[in-house]
Amino acid sequence: MHILVTNDDGPPATSSSPYVHSLVRALQKAGHTVSVILPASQRSWIGKAHMIGQTVKPKYYRPPPVFDPRLEAPQHQGSTHSRPAKSKDVEEWILADGTPASCAQLGLYHFFNDKGPVDLVVSGPNYGRNTTAVFGLSSGTLGAALEAAVCRRKAIALSYAFFKGKHDPHYPSFIEQASEHSVKVIEKLYAQWPTDKSVDLYTVNVPLMDGVGKKKVMFAEMLQNYWAEGHACFQEVEGSIGDEEEEEMKIREAEVRSEDRAAENVEEDSRYPHRHFKWAPQQMIENVNHSITEGRQGSDGWVVMQEMTSVTPMKANFWHAATHLHGTELTLDTIEPESSQPSSEIALPHRSKDHFHALIDYEDPYVQPLILSAFKKAFPPESYTMLSPPKGSETEQSEISLAKLLPFLDTRVLQISPYEAIDWEFVSEHESTCLVNSYMLRKALIRKHYLGSTVENWVAKRPDSVLKTHVKRGEAFELDYAEFLDDALVEAFDLRASLERNEECDDQGPEQENNKEWWILKPGMSDRGQGIRLFSTMEELQEIFDEWEAERPDSDDEDEDADENVEGSQTYGNNEEGGDYITTSHLRHFVAQPYIHPPLLLPSSNNRKFHIRTYVLCVGSLDVYVYREMLALFAGKPYVAPWEQGGDDLEGHLTNTCLQRSVSDGTVRKFWDLELPSSSSPSSVAELPSKEHIFDQICAVTGEVFEAAARGMMMHFQPLPNGFEVYGLDFLVDAAGTPWLLEVNAFPDFKQTGDELQGLVAQLWEGVMGVAARRFFGRAEGERGSGAADTDRKEEEASGLVHVRNVDLGRRWGS
Repeated sequence: MHILVTNDDGPPATSSSPYVHSLVRALQKAGHTVSVILPASQRSWIGKAHMIGQTVKPKYYRPPPVFDPRLEAPQHQGSTHSRPAKSKDVEEWILADGTPASCAQLGLYHFFNDKGPVDLVVSGPNYGRNTTAVFGLSSGTLGAALEAAVCRRKAIALSYAFFKGKHDPHYPSFIEQASEHSVKVIEKLYAQWPTDKSVDLYTVNVPLMDGVGKKKVMFAEMLQNYWAEGHACFQEVEGSIGDEEEEEMKIREAEVRSEDRAAENVEEDSRYPHRHFKWAPQQMIENVNHSITEGRQGSDGWVVMQEMTSVTPMKANFWHAATHLHGTELTLDTIEPESSQPSSEIALPHRSKDHFHALIDYEDPYVQPLILSAFKKAFPPESYTMLSPPKGSETEQSEISLAKLLPFLDTRVLQISPYEAIDWEFVSEHESTCLVNSYMLRKALIRKHYLGSTVENWVAKRPDSVLKTHVKRGEAFELDYAEFLDDALVEAFDLRASLERNEECDDQGPEQENNKEWWILKPGMSDRGQGIRLFSTMEELQEIFDEWEAERPDSDDEDEDADENVEGSQTYGNNEEGGDYITTSHLRHFVAQPYIHPPLLLPSSNNRKFHIRTYVLCVGSLDVYVYREMLALFAGKPYVAPWEQGGDDLEGHLTNTCLQRSVSDGTVRKFWDLELPSSSSPSSVAELPSKEHIFDQICAVTGEVFEAAARGMMMHFQPLPNGFEVYGLDFLVDAAGTPWLLEVNAFPDFKQTGDELQGLVAQLWEGVMGVAARRFFGRAEGERGSGAADTDRKEEEASGLVHVRNVDLGRRWGS
């Protein structure tokens, strides 16, 4: 790699530039081609300046093989010449009487062309740290790196942070360790430089201390701080004391006109006393250190104070402020002088550093306004810019390119939209800046046949798992055509054995009917209650598939795999004529499970069967929350055992969400409003648990099933550190009070909650915004620090979200 080295401290010198020689030698030792151009003298605190009208003249420095930073004899440590050496075998560095930024320009375009293109510009190592915005904005070290970045070169600003009174900043061993460590950091950053143009340069601060290579290297934000109010960076001195440097006097003589010079002798009548000002920022530097200790943990200044290396990614630009004002007009009102307001009262707001963009387009008229309302409650208007979805899409749910909507690729963004609208490639490439409302892979839970495998595999290794007693073991099988049913059930041993036992009961007479084990058939990829059937014999099962075969339209050329790999597909409606056939692509995967009997029946609800709809929030990778406000969804008719009426009339058996009507019809109720039967009720058992105990069981099962998917089915469930998702889990409670998990639904149909209970969904999304979005994008300054955990708990309690499981998969926000 060809590396151009520059700095703002000048050539090697004990008093001002003790580190550059060591870094150059370390880079050369690592096998890199190194070219060096430095300011001819100290140029600190000059930023990215160029001297207008100056003719920059170079000199040529021939460095010694070894430089001792403790030796006060610079004439023995290299030599400076007015002309370059004639031999190319002589190592020479360029010394330019310009600024650090000028050195970067000259090194890139006017010197070292014989060595080939420059791959990387390294500015430094600076004599002292360059952490926080106050130092960074003035740093010549950062100035040279910024200049290289705007020249479209990769650049790293490197600074060595020493600790006054703690370590000797000139101790050779410490300097050598810092340089060797810096080379490793430089090489690693170059090797993994983002290809999406999200980073133009890095500023790196390396602690100058023993064992620095064994300390952590942390990515950190640059702390936004300010000079302290009421303090100055300059110290006044009497103008007559005559301690000005000769160069300063020459500048003054060139600038001051003769009449001004004459006026200097009339001090008694002057408006201001004649004084000079010395650069004396010591008091201000102490205030900067104070701002670091008082600021948030994790900033660049804080990381260095912990004696770790800080790495701060940067863009070479002035970032946008108050973006919510962009595109609006500043109206100038005519104000009478007597009513004029102080300028401090009419100042424009400025964008906070936590600003982000948001695209909220859920495409559901029921829940969209609830999400928007929850979002606006969670974030102040100046903290975000709303994005509008692109118009003119060929389909309602097509992938949205965030790269085309955002001003920059590294802009922080929240996207809440249907699964099909998510640009998964963008999401995976921007883990620290992009948050979306879905995971890409979750078949292990939302497909019934995958869910069965997830539970079966987990319970096989953990026989004491709560899933064993709260999820019915299913028999999954594949079937393309009804005539092959018998072959499809070859390995469905439990199902075949049960059906054979049921046939024996038939042979023994009608009195054995209630001893039969009934089964429920569910198509693995359908929802909304489609295709669900009850059966107890092989003959009944065959009749179900024969009926579908007869109803299915002729479509031999239909793509049977069309929906197989669409992870986000959730809705499969009936045909236009209102039939209930299962499309070809769905007539493939099936799950048969033992029918749960007897269910818990409530006399107060006319003994109708019901299931519990539980909303679950998953955040990152992986925290699982159960929403305490659950729904009870009732069947349309009173419950009758399947053997008493056969398996044809399903209205008393099905409690699917899509079949419910409203609170007024009695089919949708709040779970906590239910009146469970007492132990004396004829439809209950003696030890019926309380609603709180049922809820506790649901929490345990929910946490366990998501962990089973995350750990046991990693190919089909992959939580994203920059994702969250709301699921709808359905539980059926049996007469003993045991909740059985029926299915897991992604993108649940919230509108079935109804207008009467709309507030329940609104509160859920308020919790989602607090737990997922606000934690990802950061809280307001006053909410950070040691009280953040308490704030999190209070938000969860207020929203009704109960944390039931943390599955540590080794990935966090922005990892």
